[in-house]
Amino acid sequence: MDNIKIIALGGVRENGKNLYLAEIEDTIFVLDAGLKYPENDQLGVDLVIPNMDYLVENKKRVAGVFLTHGHADAIGALPYLLANVKVPVFGSELTIELAKLVVKNYDLTKKFNDFHIINAETEIDFGVTEVSFFKTTHSIPESLGVVLKTKAGNIVYTGDFKFDQAAEDGYQTDFARLAEIGREGVLALLSDSANADSKIQIASEREVEAEVAHVMSDCSGRVIVAAVASNLSRIQQVFDAADETGRYVLLTGYDVENIVRTAMKLGKLKVSNERLIIKPKDLPRFEDHELVILETGRIGEPLEGLRKMAIGRHRYVQIKDGDTVFIATTPTVSKEAMVARVENLIYRAGGEVKSITNNLRVSGHGNFRDLQMMINILNPNYLFPTQGEYRQLAAHAEAAQEVGILPEHIYIMKRGDVMVYEGDAFLHTGSVASGDVLLDGQAIGDVGNVVLRDRKLLSEEGIFIVAMTINRRQKKIVAKARVHTRGFVYVKKSRDILSEAADLVNTTVENYLAQDDFDWGDLKGEVRDALGKYLFDQTKRRPTVLPVLMEVR
Repeated sequence: MDNIKIIALGGVRENGKNLYLAEIEDTIFVLDAGLKYPENDQLGVDLVIPNMDYLVENKKRVAGVFLTHGHADAIGALPYLLANVKVPVFGSELTIELAKLVVKNYDLTKKFNDFHIINAETEIDFGVTEVSFFKTTHSIPESLGVVLKTKAGNIVYTGDFKFDQAAEDGYQTDFARLAEIGREGVLALLSDSANADSKIQIASEREVEAEVAHVMSDCSGRVIVAAVASNLSRIQQVFDAADETGRYVLLTGYDVENIVRTAMKLGKLKVSNERLIIKPKDLPRFEDHELVILETGRIGEPLEGLRKMAIGRHRYVQIKDGDTVFIATTPTVSKEAMVARVENLIYRAGGEVKSITNNLRVSGHGNFRDLQMMINILNPNYLFPTQGEYRQLAAHAEAAQEVGILPEHIYIMKRGDVMVYEGDAFLHTGSVASGDVLLDGQAIGDVGNVVLRDRKLLSEEGIFIVAMTINRRQKKIVAKARVHTRGFVYVKKSRDILSEAADLVNTTVENYLAQDDFDWGDLKGEVRDALGKYLFDQTKRRPTVLPVLMEVR
């Protein structure tokens, strides 16, 4: 019997950041390496990736990274992994090309080139296992699931998937291959749960295509489409509808430009006429009814781009009377408030808002019934719900029980959990290092809870800085206290408070210098305590107090 372990370093009890490990004997197989975008309370953070210390510590045992598709939640953390763990990367042609873009944008992995293109027919023998693949349907072409063969049965990782009976070539699920995998015997199924809490039928992409075309043909002015840069299915539909209605498309984002050009070069995105895509400098040449503006925003977030258009701060486009803004994506629950604010700004600017979710239920992830269908085809012995918040993992577990999977054969893991197969069950045997690693600019991991707490305090109460110079040997103040504040009070209307605060600091420092003992930490502490108490008494606010005390020699 093989020694089998399953570990989730990300992607469980959260949306995005997929990174799962299957250990067979002593060899580690990495399934996806994704990131997620920061929550609203992670102020100033650009990206969030999984803690990969376990992989770094065991890098000699890693056989490779197997990518299911080209979205950021599957490939975004790849450069940060490869910077420390240089192993082969496997994926479909489009997935690999998109992964290369991500990897080459990071200084430490610019020269990495150990990429291997695979397809649904590929089988790779690693000795301890044979790795194979199967076609799935998602919102990007060439999505694949991964199969690891063991003596105890197959370990199957679906990646992100849904079922669409009318899917076009490049997006179609290989049902025959799924049935074959099921007949071989599936020990463990790691399956997408991102839409598990919905039983509403997902619209076919054919229906979505018709809706996009209908919206485009119904508008007399400019159409501004908000979409996710990596949702190539939606981008193809926008191109097709623009072509049919005699419009030209402006791409307003570095990400989408790269992704579209890469997909077109590989023939995964088809444009009948390359002149369909125009540059920002060409905008004045066209009438409003001839234009489609595709806004994907920074790192695939279109809402911020729409907000800038509505308030006149976008680089290329300002929303005006007659514009129709078509939100062709399904925002997450956490973005609902932002969507409402942005829609209000668009209407104020003279535009009109239409949303694809008004008439259709759209998702790239299978719903409750799709997940049951996957389970029925593969008939796994054990289920590990992945990719989703806890409520979604729990809904997936409920779906599995309805089709006969025993509750004790379903494992809702926490990040870092180590599940070991003992021949008759998977047992939780401990945990490895896990959690969020926050990326802020060039810094990786040096922004943690303490820094985020300070940022939150600064954003809520502001900062109060006091600077002065002393002569410690002569026990006197050389330059009296000067105060500066940002985000605390309006300076012009609070001069009395600032003046009294400076006097208080002078008095506090003079009293301290009159003592025999001297310690910089104690002095700053007394200044901070005295100022904090005074400012709270005067304003009922607690700004961050920063004493800057200098010494002359």
